[in-house]
Amino acid sequence: MSSLSAPAALPTPVVLPAAKAVFWLVGTALFALAIYYFIGVDQGAYSVFGKDMHVHEFVHDARHFLGFPCH
Repeated sequence: MSSLSAPAALPTPVVLPAAKAVFWLVGTALFALAIYYFIGVDQGAYSVFGKDMHVHEFVHDARHFLGFPCH
């Protein structure tokens, strides 16, 4: 009995141009900083939206879960 094996498929590396990599890196960093601000820093009193507490109340439980004080 002979066993024939299929040729192994070699993975093709993804080539990402440096300009596109920088774009994705900067975009991801800005998005992460915005999320960090709204969860960890935004208190309502000095909020981006003025005295509106909707963002604070929306992420209130996440703030406590992640260890950010807010009271």
